Amino acid sequence: MNRLTTAYLAKESEGHLIGADETINGIFNILKDTGNGDVVVRHWIDETGVKMAASRGASCVVTQDARGNALEVAKKNGLPLILTEKIELTNAFAIKWAINKFAPNTLRVVVTGTNGKSTTTHMIYKILSEAGYITHTNTDSESEFNTLIDPMVAKQIAEFRDGLEALVLEVSEVQGWDERNMEDHAHFMTRAIRPQVVVLTNVALDHIGLVNSLAEASKEISGVLNGFEGQHVILNHDDPLILEMEKLVPASAMVTFYGSGTEVEFAEEGIFHGSKLLIPLDDLPFKSPHFIQNTLAAIGTAIALKIDPEIIRTAVKSYQPLKRRFTVLKQDPLIIDDFAHNPDGIKATIKSAAELAPGKLHLVCAIRGSRGNSINLLNAHAVADSIKNLDCDLILTSSEDVVDDNNQVKDPEKKVFIEVMQKEGINCIHYATLREALKKALSSSNNNDTILLIGAQGMDPASDVLKTIKSE
Repeated sequence: MNRLTTAYLAKESEGHLIGADETINGIFNILKDTGNGDVVVRHWIDETGVKMAASRGASCVVTQDARGNALEVAKKNGLPLILTEKIELTNAFAIKWAINKFAPNTLRVVVTGTNGKSTTTHMIYKILSEAGYITHTNTDSESEFNTLIDPMVAKQIAEFRDGLEALVLEVSEVQGWDERNMEDHAHFMTRAIRPQVVVLTNVALDHIGLVNSLAEASKEISGVLNGFEGQHVILNHDDPLILEMEKLVPASAMVTFYGSGTEVEFAEEGIFHGSKLLIPLDDLPFKSPHFIQNTLAAIGTAIALKIDPEIIRTAVKSYQPLKRRFTVLKQDPLIIDDFAHNPDGIKATIKSAAELAPGKLHLVCAIRGSRGNSINLLNAHAVADSIKNLDCDLILTSSEDVVDDNNQVKDPEKKVFIEVMQKEGINCIHYATLREALKKALSSSNNNDTILLIGAQGMDPASDVLKTIKSE
């Protein structure tokens, strides 16, 4: 696999090569960082992108959608172009190639599920780093790189070069865009990574349209166990659908459960391993139920890998959570920012925030834009169910001032959210912009109140918007 050609890559991508069969001497890369000999992988590209790739000396371009005059410009510049209907095959091959070439002897951990992937992945990364491994992860405090939409992880592994000892990779349970479902996403990525350890967090509904039932979500997540050849599978004992996946684990692999009634569980005093208190409650950086669940998953993984308990304790105690994972932005009033964007995440986050609120809870929720009515209907019911018995003010926003065209809230999405609140008898205010919504929450709150910010892209810039409001 060390000698790679455009014709071989076209075959692996199930694509059609337009141009010459040439040797590829570079790495898989994103367009803006492409260097001489690299392979550019984009799910769409136009003539401007092709000109940029050619000017930077790219070996070829792989795309699912050649727009405008992209093909003509590629031919004119002598740049081989591969057209494929499944760009995910290219990116799965890219990460497999990068691992084989630059990191063949690494310890590799894959984390997947609906909720908790990012925090679990990052905490495992922290524990392995504390244990002395030279470790890389695709989930960090600044960004989360999608392992099938672009070749970012393959690029990072290639640029890391020598010395890498461990990879901890988050794999989305499903992927797609424009109603295009990349079936078996988790299976494809896991097969490409060939991990020794797989961690399964939970099964819930998130990507409505890509999967439309818990059964479909469970099937996609369990795909990581199809053909698994590693040594350890870490399962959430508190999730019945994850628990059922034990029967899919190959006989050659060991199963470690975490959660209630297992060897790795949480009790009033803290987190226990067997009968021994491993991490006292006071040493946990956050004590919300979903954070504890993620911590149990990371600790279960570390124990399976025989990491010293003292190292685990030190890593967890000093852990700094990811951006927008129950992040405290301010005190007096307490402002908490969380990425909660699907029903289970919303319920868990509101419950945790309510337990911290001595005064009134002010909930600012960004409606999910361009994701359809179904997910917003489910999210609205999750919000309504969570706050109907609380002293809570609800503020909704479409975040028109901060989202791009791909995340604009459509009128039906806004309508379905507000209608649920009306039917449930919950008063709410809607603001078109995030700035207006945040100003309202600030002006309505007292020092002993709690402001909880939830949502995905529409709430991502909240901390920056708050800073500009404060400076006024």
